[in-house]
Amino acid sequence: MGIDEYGGGQGPRPDVLVVTTNDVPGHRVQEVLGEVFGLTVRSRHLGSQIGAGLKSMVGGELRGLTKTLVQTRNQAMERLVEQARARGANGVLAFRFDVTEAADVGTEVCAYGTAVVLARE
Repeated sequence: MGIDEYGGGQGPRPDVLVVTTNDVPGHRVQEVLGEVFGLTVRSRHLGSQIGAGLKSMVGGELRGLTKTLVQTRNQAMERLVEQARARGANGVLAFRFDVTEAADVGTEVCAYGTAVVLARE
């Protein structure tokens, strides 16, 4: 698997800028629109669970699970951006992920941050 399959985040010049910081250099916050979320829950299929179990006995990276988690995080982030865009935001500050097990049947990934309207200084 190539590096692109393990990456994430936004491409160049997104219409909604998502950052982990509380501010963006060269911009000021014109309006705070509030918290936005992107949520998804994914289950693992039986084949990947068996493969992960076997791999855990000998050690090493669980590539199938890694790829699934990357896809899940990207989907959660896309949903967050959609919600921010729908509220009229062009930025999301203090972006974070929260990952938890969902009732032993899957993994819940929540992307969250603060939707804002940014203006160049």
